Amino acid sequence: MFSLADLPDTIPIFPLPGALLLPRARLPLHIFEPRYLAMLDDCLKTQHRLIGMVQPQEGSAMSAGRLHGIGCAGRVTQFSETEDGRYMITLTGISRFRFSRDVTGFSPYVKAEVSWPDFQRDLGGEEEDPDFDREVFLKLLSRYFEVAGLETDWSNLEEADDELLINSLSMLCPFAVEEKQALLEAPQLVDRRQTLTALMDFTCRGGSSAPDELLQ
Repeated sequence: MFSLADLPDTIPIFPLPGALLLPRARLPLHIFEPRYLAMLDDCLKTQHRLIGMVQPQEGSAMSAGRLHGIGCAGRVTQFSETEDGRYMITLTGISRFRFSRDVTGFSPYVKAEVSWPDFQRDLGGEEEDPDFDREVFLKLLSRYFEVAGLETDWSNLEEADDELLINSLSMLCPFAVEEKQALLEAPQLVDRRQTLTALMDFTCRGGSSAPDELLQ
């Protein structure tokens, strides 16, 4: 487990639209672009093995030009190499961070100075949501999946702990970039659950994007 003192001031950044990572959750990634293959090679040489996942602002390219100010760092916990030189990796979420500024250099990928103190709670144990009404939530989720044309293994969802359930759905549901960012920036699990519920309810009522107040 990481402490605040263990976290580096500079990490590589992987700007990938729609790829949301949250603390203690796992994100599988397929790495094939040369610059990100180089990023992974460099990352595996470090002790922390951290990669920062950041959402590009909606409509922008995958570059450092227009990135959201908050991302989440994940530690490479699994990786395998294919015969043609690509990587299949899994990041395990460690902590969110604030994107301070790019670090200039000769690497083909983005490095950034980041700060962690605002998210010390991420380094603790699993969060709880004492007001979570699972039965009501799962009924809404069923309607949302029907409207969105999605399928899932309901037995796994029903057995998942609160944090795993809420965070997994936040990561996997096909929300827009700004909606994903709102889920990432939710201060605590209860806030994320409320945001997730509002997004699903809005979709069930025929909306195509999140209410504006969720994206402020």
